Amino acid sequence: MNVVQVHGIRTYSYHGCLEEEKVIGGNYIVDVDVFCDFRSAALEDSLAKTVDYVDVKNIVVHEMGLPFKLIETVAYNIITQLKAKFSTVEKCMVKIKKINPPIDGDVNYVSVIVEE
Repeated sequence: MNVVQVHGIRTYSYHGCLEEEKVIGGNYIVDVDVFCDFRSAALEDSLAKTVDYVDVKNIVVHEMGLPFKLIETVAYNIITQLKAKFSTVEKCMVKIKKINPPIDGDVNYVSVIVEE
């Protein structure tokens, strides 16, 4: 199995359970690993037979643009959209980091990882 990785996708999004998060928003970083068989794409040098990382980035940006309480929800939505877009996808892993979360203490980020 092969992997297409698109890491460090930065967004400014409005996710969270606190009202201020829905108004002020915050910075996020998303990493996506798409597991698929792209051997034929490599042999034929054909973008049409693999996962286009531009499309991966666009799906992430779109889904991160929709406000949700939980970043867990967003991660599952990203995976659903990737699997719908690319028939060659066998498995995906999405990591969403919420930078400087509004919690008491000095925390760089919190994150969720969803693999399906």
